[in-house]
Amino acid sequence: MAVRTTRVGGDRTGDRVGIEYDDEARVWLLRTPGTAYAVTCPPEVTVHRQQLPDVLLHVYWGAPVTLADAVQIATVQRSRWSRRGFESPLDGAEEYPVAGGLRFARPALAARFAGDARSVEWRLTGSSATRDAGVHELTLEFADAYFPLAVAVHYRIRGDSDVIERWVTATNTGSAAIDLDRVDSAAWTLPEWDSYRLSHLVGRWSAETQLRRQELTEGTFATGSRRGITSHHANPWFALDDGTATERSGSVYSGALAWSGSWEFAAQRLSHGGMQVLGGLGHDGFGPYVLAAGESLDTPVFAGLYTSDGFGAASRGWHDYTLRQVLPNADADRPVLYNSWEATGFDVDEQNQKALAARAARIGCELFVMDDGWFGARTSAEAGLGDWHVNPDRFPNGLAPLIDEVHRLGMDFGIWVEPEMVNPDSDLYRAHPDWVYHFPERTRHQMRNQLVLNLARPDVAEWMFGQLDTLLSDHDIQFVKWDMNRAFTEPGWPSNADNPAQLWTDHVHNLYAVLDRLRAAHPGVAFESCSGGGGRVDLGILARTDQVWTSDNTDGPDRLIIQHGYSQLYPARAMSCWVTDVPNFLDPRTVPLRYRFHAAMAGVLGVGGDLSEWSDAELAEAADLIAEYKKVRSIVQHGRLYRLRPPSEGLSAVQYVTADRAQAVVLAYLGAQRFGQRPPVLRLDGLDPAARYRASGFDVEFTGAALHAYGLPVRLNGDYDSVLVHLTRIDG
Repeated sequence: MAVRTTRVGGDRTGDRVGIEYDDEARVWLLRTPGTAYAVTCPPEVTVHRQQLPDVLLHVYWGAPVTLADAVQIATVQRSRWSRRGFESPLDGAEEYPVAGGLRFARPALAARFAGDARSVEWRLTGSSATRDAGVHELTLEFADAYFPLAVAVHYRIRGDSDVIERWVTATNTGSAAIDLDRVDSAAWTLPEWDSYRLSHLVGRWSAETQLRRQELTEGTFATGSRRGITSHHANPWFALDDGTATERSGSVYSGALAWSGSWEFAAQRLSHGGMQVLGGLGHDGFGPYVLAAGESLDTPVFAGLYTSDGFGAASRGWHDYTLRQVLPNADADRPVLYNSWEATGFDVDEQNQKALAARAARIGCELFVMDDGWFGARTSAEAGLGDWHVNPDRFPNGLAPLIDEVHRLGMDFGIWVEPEMVNPDSDLYRAHPDWVYHFPERTRHQMRNQLVLNLARPDVAEWMFGQLDTLLSDHDIQFVKWDMNRAFTEPGWPSNADNPAQLWTDHVHNLYAVLDRLRAAHPGVAFESCSGGGGRVDLGILARTDQVWTSDNTDGPDRLIIQHGYSQLYPARAMSCWVTDVPNFLDPRTVPLRYRFHAAMAGVLGVGGDLSEWSDAELAEAADLIAEYKKVRSIVQHGRLYRLRPPSEGLSAVQYVTADRAQAVVLAYLGAQRFGQRPPVLRLDGLDPAARYRASGFDVEFTGAALHAYGLPVRLNGDYDSVLVHLTRIDG
């Protein structure tokens, strides 16, 4: 077994960043700037008086420790294994649990071989630790002792983050197919605590990313998506603490899956007190995935993060990681956009879009986006999807006159597409009815008058790229809103009867490939991920898009709740937020324009109301608010986020602070005032305690220490009042 070690010095904690290995104990230690992670694969372990070779065991995850510490922990752990005859000490102790043998807990890997053999009995065949441009990778290689299955367990760390990336590669080295019933990306093992509290995100269409916290008792808590997309109903992120962590304090373990298709997490609290979270692509019963002879399957990255300073520090760790390692062009400010959907619906034409563009430019928008209805026979939701050519009745001279006018007004031009869908009433479907997911001799059920194109097919993926490449090559477009409104049903692929489960993975892989090719061919075009709102928000899609549409619900008070949950993992730089008309399609309440703007200023600001109906006073107020946002945009989109008070009927607030602590922005919201009581002061965070700050709207200067210890006295009154405060450090 060949082992190479890598050691790196010079980081913010004084501990070395890199990978170390103890050959005698067979312990690997990964060091990030502020944490340590260790695994071991001893030559043999004793389980119920039987010697088992090459069992990969979890050792440690938490605050920094040395390699010698990790070796000692590994020894102590095995000395505490239960000798009870009705339990397996392997349960909850394995780093990547496999099915079979003396195991009863949920496995991360379950396979079936020739003759219906179902256990995995692997042996360690090699390991390597490498470094390239500050990125460290550890690979542990295993092979089944009897059947031709090789599994590589991967780890990746970087010198600027405590996030640990994990994934596996399964390879069929033989000549007969292997069925994979489950192949998770990772299993995360937590320390032994008296209690465990799970934080996760739930929702539905128009009510996405709502934060939930609950105690986990013995058993398995599972969440995920069976819909072919990330889904509105759950998001692939979790956080676990012992029930005492707050925004500012306490140990928090969290994880996020970089995958835009069906997925599943399972948090299992075992009877002896251990806790593991397993997760990966697919869903319960999605397989088997048939691994053909010579084929490999790489699972998506399942990343983990430990922090000792509460949920706020965990979020900022994820935000930093996403901005540095995931999001493309993350350093650039995103423009203020206007979207025409709520103003015109499907009734778009050159004249009404030009009129809206003139008003959008008047209030300071920088990007004009024409939504649905510009192509094919798309005069309603019932026809046209799939026919990506300009409707000549609505645009007799093509899109060029509108695009030229938008550019003359000083704005970029964007356009809406939904390329993964097709209407049965379309030229595309009439020509290729076999291009949709379906089962032979079964009804093709429609949702939203749509069927889902089988993007897992290489010919469909090539057609899709060709359509969008032509659209972007023929027109001077700077932004694409990529929608996906239809979950998978009838997930059949008749021409691929040998491996029907492949559609769950290859649809996503081909989506990624099309986006990657489009970005390479059109580097000046930005992309937004939309899926009926926030139905496809994850680290996988964020690696290929510039922002995501958070929710179709643009009601200000509702959005504060949605944005609060979103911020647990994702940064404001990627959160698209619109100001729309009131009352909206969901709620009859009326909320002041200023409050709606301040809610949307917490991310990437956009406007989606019918500007043709706005009064001169509303247009003037909107122009002032947009100008105010532009002054602080870089702070909001790139600053470090502090959730000062969660959304409530009373006072709530968020704060953004620049890396050098020279500037900060506070957005505060008062839902309702009761009995004439003044809202409490806001204790700020992240400022330089020794510095003095000037705050917009205040005549006095504040010290950072006073703002931390006492707070900022915001001036809010009545229902749905709000304020933006810009703080600037006074030098000298």
